[in-house]
Amino acid sequence: MPARDSFHSVMRIGPVQIGTHRDRTGRTAVCTADRCGWSADYSSRIAAQLAARTHRCTVR
Repeated sequence: MPARDSFHSVMRIGPVQIGTHRDRTGRTAVCTADRCGWSADYSSRIAAQLAARTHRCTVR
């Protein structure tokens, strides 16, 4: 059985995806580029969007 998706309101900015936790405790931004591994939690969607817009992958 597949694991239940724990995010909703997912949006993409470049290679970064932003989603809201199901328990509404905050937002998470995650880079989906291969071998990047960057992710961070934020208290607001605006902060997560700013981080996504300014994120630069170090892996090429």
